[in-house]
Amino acid sequence: MLIEHPEYLIHRQWMNRALDLAQIAGDAGEVPVGAVIVDPHGNLIAEGENRKEREKDPTAHAEILALRSAAKSLHSWRLNQCTLYVTLEPCPMCAGAIVQARIAMLVYGVDDTKTGAVRTVINIPDGAASNHRLKVMGGILESTCRQQLQTWFAIRRQKSNGQR
Repeated sequence: MLIEHPEYLIHRQWMNRALDLAQIAGDAGEVPVGAVIVDPHGNLIAEGENRKEREKDPTAHAEILALRSAAKSLHSWRLNQCTLYVTLEPCPMCAGAIVQARIAMLVYGVDDTKTGAVRTVINIPDGAASNHRLKVMGGILESTCRQQLQTWFAIRRQKSNGQR
């Protein structure tokens, strides 16, 4: 019997919350991505889900909305003791915002092979222009995060093909 490390169990707990938020986004017609920000004591500070379509805002990604909410909650843009959980590897805009917010640790579910800007396509956090280094952990609930996205896109393609 494999006993999971307590830290991994905590990461799974918060990633499950991010998956719940992603489901809300997907049900509303958004790409299903959810994000959660937690303080060093394990308290939920902020959360967000994609809202680009609903808000008609190209910056309304789950991570950006969570970062904005956390900064307001903590009365500081410096989130240097917080952990950000997100279901999909951040894009360049979100990776830049994560660095700017001084997030201590990023935990994400699945790599984004098209626009991933943390490990997969480019690496903004470790780039020469980055003025902040953060811990990064990918692959938490990876298959669940991948399946959620694949199912949403498959249904969307099916609806699109059926309407022609």
